[in-house]
Formats: sequence, structure tokens, C-alpha cells
Amino acid sequence: NAYLKPHGLMFAPDVATSNRASIGGMMGNNSCGAHSILYGRTVDHVLEQQVVLADGSTAHFAEVSPEEWRAREAGDTLESRIYREVRRICEEQAEEVEARFPRIMRRVGGYNLDEIVRNRRWNLARLAVGSEGTLVTVTEAKLNLVPLPAHSGLLVSHFDDLLAALRSVPEIIPHEPAAVELIDRIILDLTRDNLDLAPARSFLVGDPEAILVTEFYADTAEQLQARLQDLRRRLEQSGHGYAHAVLTAAPEKKNVWDVRKAGLGLLMGMKGDAKPAGFVEDTAVPVESLADYIGEFRDLLAEYGLNACFYAHASVGCLHARPILNLKSAADQERMREIASRVADLVLRYGGAISAEHGDGLSRSEFQERMFGARLYEAFRELKRAFDPDGIMNPGKIVDAPPMNRHLRFGGSYQTVPVDTLLDFSRDGGFAGAVELCSGVGACRKRLDGSMCPSFRATREEKHSTRGRANILRLVLSGQANLGAGGQGLGAGSPEPGGASSGPALQHLLPD
Repeated sequence: NAYLKPHGLMFAPDVATSNRASIGGMMGNNSCGAHSILYGRTVDHVLEQQVVLADGSTAHFAEVSPEEWRAREAGDTLESRIYREVRRICEEQAEEVEARFPRIMRRVGGYNLDEIVRNRRWNLARLAVGSEGTLVTVTEAKLNLVPLPAHSGLLVSHFDDLLAALRSVPEIIPHEPAAVELIDRIILDLTRDNLDLAPARSFLVGDPEAILVTEFYADTAEQLQARLQDLRRRLEQSGHGYAHAVLTAAPEKKNVWDVRKAGLGLLMGMKGDAKPAGFVEDTAVPVESLADYIGEFRDLLAEYGLNACFYAHASVGCLHARPILNLKSAADQERMREIASRVADLVLRYGGAISAEHGDGLSRSEFQERMFGARLYEAFRELKRAFDPDGIMNPGKIVDAPPMNRHLRFGGSYQTVPVDTLLDFSRDGGFAGAVELCSGVGACRKRLDGSMCPSFRATREEKHSTRGRANILRLVLSGQANLGAGGQGLGAGSPEPGGASSGPALQHLLPD
């Protein structure tokens, strides 16, 4: 988008991680972003793909006529088999797709059979998008671009109650906004002590429990002001919110979006062992049910004595909800899976989607049969086998997945040894606690703005990013790395965790 800006164009899906996200990753997850109510998902903007199939052969996926599709079925290649099997599966499962795929825009779980069955788009690229590397490897893509908006402005509505904010969203949607984003008090409070973000809080009025950021696009400044003021008046007349700030100046808008996009990093940087865990953060329900759903979601968490933060895409019923858990605890690991199972049932009761933006991966794949039913789940497995007969393409995702809590970093064996340090890290929970302030969100990989991370900017190698160094330190502190002379780990003469009461200086173990 930085390259396209001088041409007045952009690739429309704009994820919060846009300053370091890749097009490949967005195609893999079928990413959406804040403006999906206007622009849809990544699948709506991928026209063609050049791919490598599981047997090493290459193929070109593009929209074809039904007649051309059948012509491509002829032959004995893996590609021709894929075309035959996809058509067969879609024909056999058409009624089930109509019955089981939720009729909401924010659904990215499973495989996109609905793109062919419902939308009649005879294009395998639309099936590959969102497949998370389980079907093909994409080497090139042809993308749809959209014009940059001529004018944009924000209405920041302040609420004393989170559910009250959500109940106002259905009244906002008929005004045709480009985005409606929720930010809750937990995130707003975390900005107070952040050196970069504390000055950006100038748009806040009082101490809201939640704010809604509604964005409008318009062709002229006059049209923009009219739309902003009209919605402000409507919300005031309806008693929604206690303050509504109209922002059109570029610095003011940047402050709001900086706070919104920093949400995940701020949350994951919480000090201590309890962190906002991302395992049910990707659900979506119809907008008119959002307040009721989140109310029940909070009641469910209250049964476990847990709190959660809520933020993101209220416009399309997709809030990122992260319960605060200590995943070093075996008890909380079990609670995580139990909560995930109960939330899956709750989402389905509201006619929603378990995976709405971040994909299935290891967190949600085990629930896909519950989401789509046994018949469609078996169809997904047949589709996977058609593309990948030997099961070598990112196995264990979307179908045939292990339990979500099987492959955890804190899976019972992760322990750190104490390390003597010159500096005092006690406020971070010791040196190991300071290392864990790196949440893995990869903000240090951004290259177009900010100052971090200079070494990554020079080399573009993960090991030279801040995240890469944090992961090296995790391996060293837990005794999983053999670094330094003799290939020994952190313990004095012992590679096992806890092999010494205090470790040697880390400079002897880490690469330059």
C-alpha cells in the first residue's frame, strides 16, 4: 500500500498488523481488517494465483467458465484430479453448504466451498485463499485494487458500559460507515503508561468503559461533515453514549488508529504470568446479536472467575475477546480448552462462526466438525486428500487436528533457571519475566515506520529481530538451547533445566 499510495490505490483488507503483515499471510488466513464492512475479506480481492501443488508441479488458478473447468478435468495429473474432485464435492455437498455455512460475512473457517456453491465463482484461487497452506503453496498472486478514499473522518463515541456500546452498533450500520471499531477500557488504560501512546489519548473524553470508532468516507469535505454530524445527532437523540468527538484532522485520526492498532501488543505486554490468551478471540455473530452474545460470553467467564478484554470489528459482529489466563498453569491450560468448547457451542447457538479472521490453525481446527457437521467435515477431508494425497502440506490444520492444548510452549516441561544479572528486573518478574514481555506479535518486523527494529531492517532475518532474540533467550533460559563452548546449555556443565542454581553470564551463550 505504501507503493500504491502515489497512484491513488490500495489493497483494501487492512489488518491491524498492516505495518508488518504480508500478502501471503493474509491470503493464507483470508484476513479482513477494520474496513471489512465496506471491502469484505481477502478472498474478495484475490483474482488469480500461481501455485505449487503437493507433487511439485505448478498450476495457475483463475476464474474460468464451467466449460473450461470441465476441460481442465481431463488428464491424469494432480491438477486435473483436483478439478474433478472439487466439482464432485461441490455438487454432492451443495445442499449441506447452503444449510451449514453461516450467513455472515466474517466466516473464514474450514474450506471455502461456499465460494463455488453459493457464489458460483469457478476459481480455485478462491478455494486456496484461507486454506492456511494445507492445499498449495502460492508463489504469485494477481490482486484487485480499490481507489483511496478522497476524504475520511471519525466519530469517537464514549460509553460507560460495554454492552451499551454494542447495542448502539445496529443503529450505526444503516448510515453506511466504512468501519466501526470497539476499544475497551483495558486497552485504553494500558495506553496511559506507554510513552508512545500516552500523548495519543487526547481524543478521549472522561474515562469510558468502551469507545466506538466509526469511520466515514466521502468524496468531499462537506459530504464528510454532513455524515459525521448526522450520526452524532442520531446517537445523541437516542441516548447512545455520553460524548461523541468528531475528528477530521490527520493527526487526530492517526492518534485514534494508533491506539486501536496497538491493542494486541499492549495486551500481550501485560506483566506477570497471566496474559490475555488468544484462543476464542476470533468469533463472529450477527451484529444484531452481538451485545447478547458478549453478555453471555462474559457470564461464562465469570463462572471461572476470569475477566477478558474486548476490541475490534463491531461493525461485522467480530470482537476479539481474550480471557486472561496463566498458561504456565496446568489448571488454566485445561480451563482454556473447556472454555473454548463452551464458547464454540455459544457461537453456534447465535448462528455465528468460530473462525472469523485469524483462521483455524492449532487453536480452532479441532472444533470445525462441530461447526460444519460430520458430512461437511468429511468433505473437507476429501478436499484435503485431493490436493495433498500424502498429507505433507501443513498437516493437522483445518482437518485431522490434535487437541488445541497439545502443542503449548508451557506444556508442563517449560521451566526457567535463575540468572544473575547486573540490572534489576524484579518489576518484570525477574529476567525471564522481562523476556516474556515479548508477545510475539512481530511489531519489531515493521520496516516503513518507527524505529524498531534497526538490525532487522538491515538484515531482514528473524534472528536479528527483537522477537527473534526473545525466542533465543527463552530457549537458553529453559535449557532447550545448546549454545556456546562445548554445546552446553545454560546450566553449569548441564543442559538440563535447573542444572545450576544460577547461570553464567548470557554473553557467553548468545551469538554476537
